[in-house]
Amino acid sequence: MGLFDGKKGLVFGIANDHSIAWAITQRLEQEGAEMGFTHLPDKDPERPRMERRLRKLVEPLGAPLIEPCDVTNDDDLDRVFGIAAETFGELDFVLHSVAYAPLDDLKGEVVNVSRDGFKLSMEISVYSLMTIARRARPLLKSGGSILTLTYLGGEKVIPGYNVMGLCKSALESATEYLAGELGPQGIRVNALSAGPIKTLSSSAVGDFDLMLQLYETMSPLRRNVEIDEVGKSGMFLLSDLASGITGETLHVDSGYHVMGAPPTDSRNDDQ
Repeated sequence: MGLFDGKKGLVFGIANDHSIAWAITQRLEQEGAEMGFTHLPDKDPERPRMERRLRKLVEPLGAPLIEPCDVTNDDDLDRVFGIAAETFGELDFVLHSVAYAPLDDLKGEVVNVSRDGFKLSMEISVYSLMTIARRARPLLKSGGSILTLTYLGGEKVIPGYNVMGLCKSALESATEYLAGELGPQGIRVNALSAGPIKTLSSSAVGDFDLMLQLYETMSPLRRNVEIDEVGKSGMFLLSDLASGITGETLHVDSGYHVMGAPPTDSRNDDQ
């Protein structure tokens, strides 16, 4: 018997089979969850690249809901949650894996971020969680859960993460406020902060390979985290095993976030 037998949820933001959201989804499915999924609307309906990529992954899971959704479009969100209500009736969980910043603003210094780029980055990366939570609220059962994905760049300066760090900081704050507001209904809201994983979004972060080396050297476990470890942790936070946890940012990064200086065994003898 699986932890998610009879449970139903919505997953926003699987980009491909390297996505953290996909690793979590696989673990949820192994535990018996039934899920609906959204993808970015395709610009060319004759060549539905986004839809095709997602369907290849989730159709083998028997997904009853696969819909396009632009999180900046209220009509899209209303339609998706309307279909979810018709398909599932009630929901047990929502997984939010949505983030974006225009490339020029992401690669440039924070001091030079454009006004429009900042607004768009915050709308997609932060406000989307809030507006999804608002629509999910009437469908989520007591004991239900919302999970979003963040990164250490929301707490500390990570060179190359730039404006996305500001977004993740706001996202973590939103997680706490939403947990405070939805808690009386028995709904939990948490964030998962993974170490560096090679995903589509991480490819836009400068010096990513150097970051991987740093984690191997600095983290207490002296290694990088594996994506399946993140998947298992995400499944845990959405499950009843985490029934007493809300408003939390759980770090799954081999302990890197606790270190304030290089460990002694990584220093040269003359230091």
